[in-house]
Amino acid sequence: MRFSHSLSKTPFLAPIMASGLESGSASLMWFRKGLRIHDNPALEYASRGSKCVYPVFVIDPHYMEPDPTAFSPGSTLAGLNRIRFLLESLVDLDLSSKRLGSKLLILKGEPSEVVIRCLKEWDIKKLCFEYDTDPYYLALDKKVKDYASTAGIEVFSPVSHTLFNPVDIIQKNGGRPPLSYQSFLKLAGQPSWASSPLSISISSLPPVGDVGSCEITGVPTVEELGYRDYEKDELTPFRGGESEALKRLRESISNKEWVANFEKPKGDPSAYVNPATTVLSPYLKFGCLSSRYFYQCLSDVYKTVKKHTSPPVSLLGQLLWRDFFYTVAFGTPNFDQMKGNRICKQIPWNTDDELLVAWREARTGYPWIDAIMVQLHKWGWMHHLARHCVACFLTRGDLFVHWEKGRDVFERLLIDSDWAINNGNWMWLSCSSFFYQYNRIYSPVSFAKKFDPNGNYVRHFLPVLKDMPKQYIYEPWTAPLSVQSKAKCIIGRDYPKPVVSHDSASKECKRKLGEAYALNQKLNGQVSEEDLKNLRRKLEEDKEQESRRQRQKLTG
Repeated sequence: MRFSHSLSKTPFLAPIMASGLESGSASLMWFRKGLRIHDNPALEYASRGSKCVYPVFVIDPHYMEPDPTAFSPGSTLAGLNRIRFLLESLVDLDLSSKRLGSKLLILKGEPSEVVIRCLKEWDIKKLCFEYDTDPYYLALDKKVKDYASTAGIEVFSPVSHTLFNPVDIIQKNGGRPPLSYQSFLKLAGQPSWASSPLSISISSLPPVGDVGSCEITGVPTVEELGYRDYEKDELTPFRGGESEALKRLRESISNKEWVANFEKPKGDPSAYVNPATTVLSPYLKFGCLSSRYFYQCLSDVYKTVKKHTSPPVSLLGQLLWRDFFYTVAFGTPNFDQMKGNRICKQIPWNTDDELLVAWREARTGYPWIDAIMVQLHKWGWMHHLARHCVACFLTRGDLFVHWEKGRDVFERLLIDSDWAINNGNWMWLSCSSFFYQYNRIYSPVSFAKKFDPNGNYVRHFLPVLKDMPKQYIYEPWTAPLSVQSKAKCIIGRDYPKPVVSHDSASKECKRKLGEAYALNQKLNGQVSEEDLKNLRRKLEEDKEQESRRQRQKLTG
């Protein structure tokens, strides 16, 4: 936890100042994301000149408490893997705080109400928290800031979850977010803070003051939250917390050659024993790792090597992709839906919940797709190319199910689920925005063979197919019945038949997207519900006519 970088200027949002702020008064540090000590300007500012600091995390029951009606173990909003990762991150933050003479105060309830109660109870003069662009937090923050303003409390909310302030990028672009990565890079340039080392070491924290009548608890376990009967057969191998994040970062950047040559989208999506990426995304999501510190470490490595890859494919480029999506999401109303979203193509997706459930529950009959979905359920993480494959399959590749439905599944199950990035990637992969080459489709058979001809990944996550010969592992329905019997896996009984024929389904998807694109172009994106309904009807009639023609051919 100790680093030798010196204190430096950090890009803060201007504090809302209270008149006559008392020296040596109490500060409240409100943790949400940013669950770290290193490069935490809000924590640093809360500590400066304060006689005591109250480090607070509020457990929102809506986010944490079990929901027995959800399709997987977890709360209404999050799967159990992500809840566990968050709790581990809080335990680690508490241990780090105790080493520095403080401790994390856990409270329970609706976060804005709890924080306002604490501000009153503890006579807080300075409230500090990391700025967050998620709509959920923007709404929470407005309530708390409004109260603080009327109560004469200073509010300090720095931008430190991203490399850039999305507001600055949007202002530079005339009030609208840049919609391509390259235009984002040109506008962004170098981060203003990058010219000097970051402050990533705190020697001590002021003590916690008297908590009065506020009910404080320790970090709860998943059992204490009410999760009793969850599966323990194979949990996510990734542990939450700043300590684990920094350890993973050190391991990643110690291999300078690997860092210098990193090139996305290359990498093996079937590598699960040693994943072909850093797996730092969940730590960035919760702010256990500062994206700015990661950027600084990568820049230091690049200075020591003769040549290295560049954005968009380099590791540094991946951090910039993250900021790109944050910026577009912040500047686009209704970014998380098709309707009313000016950058999203209006497409008449089907509403077949049976296909959605087959995909979600790993029952499509395509082993590559189903194995990825099992890994998602068990680990809460999979390689980015694996995500691409299952997202394409659900939407424009095969099933033509609405990207919002797939987004909801990822949002629940991924430990690195991030509002801006998740929505942006689902629009991208469904060819609804950013990327429009809808004729380029991931094959659920040939793409997998390229990386894992023996099917080891499938055999691990779908043990029902572990004895299937490799020539049939990705298309087990083509295996003779004698082979299926020997492999103890009868298709249609032990493992499902394919829900669609990939060849015909992908052709049908391309036809539908072609029609939808033409309609969007004709109406200049102003496509109404009625227009979509009419197009859906036309597509169904065309399909019926084509079926009749095929039947006549066979009987003629």
